[in-house]
Amino acid sequence: MQTLRMGGTNTGWRLAGLALGWLAGVALQLNERALMAPTAYIACVLLGVLGLALAWRWQRAFALALIGAALLGFGAAGWQASNRSAERLPASLEGKDLQLIGVVASLPQRTAAGLRFRFEVEQSSSHGQPVTLPPLISLGWYKGLHEDAVLTQPQLELGAGQRWRFTVRLRQVHGNLNPHGFDYELAMFEQGLSATGYVRDAPAQLLDRSAGHLIERWRQRVRDAIDATVSDRRAAGVLAALAVGDQSAIEREDWDLFRNTGIAHLVSISGLHVTMFAWLAGLLLAAVWRRSAHAMAWLPAQQAARWGGLAAALGYAVFSGWGVPSQRTVWMLATVTLLQTTGRRWPWPLVLLAAAVVVTALDPWALLQAGFWLSFVAVGLLMGSDVAHRASSDEPTTEPARVGWRRWLLPAGRHLHGELRTQVIATIGLTPLTLVFFQQVSVVGFIANLVAIPLVTLVITPLALLGSFIAPLWWLGAWMVQWLCAMLAWLAGLPGAVWTVPVAPGWAQLAGLIAAALLVMPIPWRLRALALPLALPLLLPPLATPAEGRFDLLAVDVGQGTSVLVRTHSHLLVYDAGPQYSRDSDAGQRILLPLLRARGEPRIDTLMLSHRDLDHVGGAGALLRGIAVGDLSSSLEDGHPLLAAIAQQSRCVSAQAWDWDGVRFEVLQPSADAYDLALKSNAMSCVLRISSAVSGSALLTGDIERQQEAALVERLGDALRSDVLVVPHHGSKTSSTAAFLDAVQPGAAVFQAGYRNRFGHPAAEVLARYRERGITVFASPGCGAWQWRGRGEGQGVCQRDVARRYWHHVIEAGAP
Repeated sequence: MQTLRMGGTNTGWRLAGLALGWLAGVALQLNERALMAPTAYIACVLLGVLGLALAWRWQRAFALALIGAALLGFGAAGWQASNRSAERLPASLEGKDLQLIGVVASLPQRTAAGLRFRFEVEQSSSHGQPVTLPPLISLGWYKGLHEDAVLTQPQLELGAGQRWRFTVRLRQVHGNLNPHGFDYELAMFEQGLSATGYVRDAPAQLLDRSAGHLIERWRQRVRDAIDATVSDRRAAGVLAALAVGDQSAIEREDWDLFRNTGIAHLVSISGLHVTMFAWLAGLLLAAVWRRSAHAMAWLPAQQAARWGGLAAALGYAVFSGWGVPSQRTVWMLATVTLLQTTGRRWPWPLVLLAAAVVVTALDPWALLQAGFWLSFVAVGLLMGSDVAHRASSDEPTTEPARVGWRRWLLPAGRHLHGELRTQVIATIGLTPLTLVFFQQVSVVGFIANLVAIPLVTLVITPLALLGSFIAPLWWLGAWMVQWLCAMLAWLAGLPGAVWTVPVAPGWAQLAGLIAAALLVMPIPWRLRALALPLALPLLLPPLATPAEGRFDLLAVDVGQGTSVLVRTHSHLLVYDAGPQYSRDSDAGQRILLPLLRARGEPRIDTLMLSHRDLDHVGGAGALLRGIAVGDLSSSLEDGHPLLAAIAQQSRCVSAQAWDWDGVRFEVLQPSADAYDLALKSNAMSCVLRISSAVSGSALLTGDIERQQEAALVERLGDALRSDVLVVPHHGSKTSSTAAFLDAVQPGAAVFQAGYRNRFGHPAAEVLARYRERGITVFASPGCGAWQWRGRGEGQGVCQRDVARRYWHHVIEAGAP
């Protein structure tokens, strides 16, 4: 067997260079702000092939080969992106009633708000005229508390593989965009979902119960059977997630528990989960294979383990929904398996590079996903550990033969030592990546994974799958889930169970990754000691805060709602907490807490809730549970549930004022006697003005309407003048009167509203008043989060301008 080395006179380095050239080309294309013409990408592919061909003919022209590989990667990724972008929903069809016939193409995801599912469009029309729609869309059928809820309950018989006739309303894919936040539009683009929408309150007709998608129908039968068999909702949810990939079956509190103990990857059917499942399935198969002399003569145990692990991963990925993370993991494992079974002995780094080329050829956007990197690093660590383990096990031993119980105890001890060593290597190697991507790592994760990996992968998951044939096995699986969750809850309750850090600079992230590599490499300890100073900038990154006398303002993109962060040198005020999206989802949990962690905010000094409406206080409960809050200032009525969640609380009353780090905070309304009047909630909005001699001033207004605006103008006049105005009531017709705008005279106005919201915010006539006065307008749908660092720093920065990529939705010219 010939060894393909990574050093010396061999082709290893050349192949590695070509792979890196391809990946560099793909990465370059992913950074495009807008796509070129499709013909430009085809030209890049042709030029890349030509460059590789010329380099093959003149082997000394390796630089030409590198350029060719990069052009090939760039062109292939761009061509796929162009094809996918061409499927987007035409803007002219947004918000219109459309009649569709198609097939439910996925297992419906159940939430407290209703159902969410993928729909393959077969026929589409508007008012009887055919229209062209994307082939695959994401639909919701809602009930109750949801902006797009219908009046009737979702149809209980809706299931995967059924053909339905619906009346729907669609819109282009549009998500909230915040610093360090989840890129929803990228996730949808990668999955090929080109429009989202909801089923209208109109007659829906089931046309065919078995229109295709056999595996999806089988998955639904299994999920429904688990619900009917297992009475414990928590255990049933975990079993459904492990068996069929229904992650919506797991409650939000349980997801928090799994993340805080570092085992979320085991229940989310992520790439890392599939990798671990394949690896452990291969180990189990190899142990059984070696017991058969006939099997060993037919195929070596090592080869059987590789192919068996791949088959297990493929079967599991398909049955659990064939999600994008599972797909790219299977392609990666297939590439690794094929290369390892060739006549050459490929170095494991080269194997991983080849796998990365295959995965990015099929899914270029994988390079932007945390799961891609976690999976590849996990596989690399397992492969490197396996090489080291085989090298040590091949060493001759001089110990005398053992007899009796010692004959079994010593091998078991060596196996346990190997498993512990692998777990230590995986923990050390993956911790920096976890900090880079999620800004937190579970301190108790090593202990939790030591128990959970074999328990979930080798016991609970097989029981969840085998229960499809022998239902009582689900009872045993449920008992194991209950025991595991009890252990995890105890671990999560330990002091310091989770280590959180702010987002580190790029150089600190790179230093942390190098530190992890040094710790797991087989090198002398004096060199490994360099890992500590290299890791410190990632573990304790420097925090950038405003200087004394200055403040930063961030109008968070929370959709149809309000939330503003105001940061001084050593204090943080959060004004409003965004909306509640549904019974199990709100802005606090989805947006604000991850944003505060990424910024390195250890606490909120003051949480000011302007008034009781859910689009302003919907995320407050999650904030009060998830981060230390010094004081809750609000206009909430006595007995409001949020007031019971914190001891330190106060009413916001006009004439209140305080100074933080040279920055002045003044409450302008409501007045003290307003609390004795039966005013509607909007009229009770807390109005806050922030000012400093250096940064300038900002006015936060809640949902005040024209009566409150008039009262403020009459009482304060020119004292209302501010550089920045967070627009009253999201730009409703009931606010932003001419007199108020003339008194405030802002240079910039920020409208916090949802894309195509049902209230029509901001109103066209209101926008016209701002533009007539030359006020620069920023609105959340077109801007994303808006950050302002004070007077002299320009008119602020839109996150959609800073982070724009070609998959992001662009609001048409003239829209706010």
